[in-house]
Amino acid sequence: MPPRSSTTRGFKRTDALLGDRIRKAGETRGFAVSRVLTHWEEIAGPDIARIARPVDVKYGRDAFGATLTVLTTGSMAPIMEMQKDRLRERVNAAYGYNAISKVRITQTAPTGFADGQTPFTGPGADGPDTPAPEVERKAAQVTAQVRDEGLRAALERLGQGVLSKSEKSERGR
Repeated sequence: MPPRSSTTRGFKRTDALLGDRIRKAGETRGFAVSRVLTHWEEIAGPDIARIARPVDVKYGRDAFGATLTVLTTGSMAPIMEMQKDRLRERVNAAYGYNAISKVRITQTAPTGFADGQTPFTGPGADGPDTPAPEVERKAAQVTAQVRDEGLRAALERLGQGVLSKSEKSERGR
C-alpha cells in the first residue's frame, strides 16, 4: 500500500502554532485556563459578552477562590453588577470547580485605558447623534446622481459625517 499523502500540504492548524503562546499570555494575565479568554462569549453568554470583557484573575492570600475582574463601560456597570452571581456560576462551570469566588466590575469608556481599548458593541456603544436635517438634505443632494442604491447610501452616510464634523468645527471657532 502506498504511503498516504498529507491533506494539509505542510500547513499546520492555527491552534497548534499559537496554543502555547495563548496559554502563556493567559497565565501571565492570571488566567490559568485560557478558555475563559478564548471562549468568553460561550462562557458568559452573548448578552454579557457584548457589554463586558474579562481582564484579570487574582488569587488572594487568605481567601478560597479567585477574583475575576471584568471590564465594562460605565453605563453598563449597573447591569453587570446585577449579573455578577450568574457570571460567576458560568465561569466556574467552565473551570469545572469553584475557582472564582468573587467578580469585580471595572468601568471605563468605550475607548479608554490600555485594557479598555477592546471594542464594545451594542446599542449606543458607537452611535454618534443623528445629523441635522439640513446636513441630511445636503448629503442627499450631493449623492443624488449615484445610481447604485448601496453605494449612494454609504456615500450619503459618509457625507453626513463629514458635513456634521465640519459644521461642529465651524461653530467652535
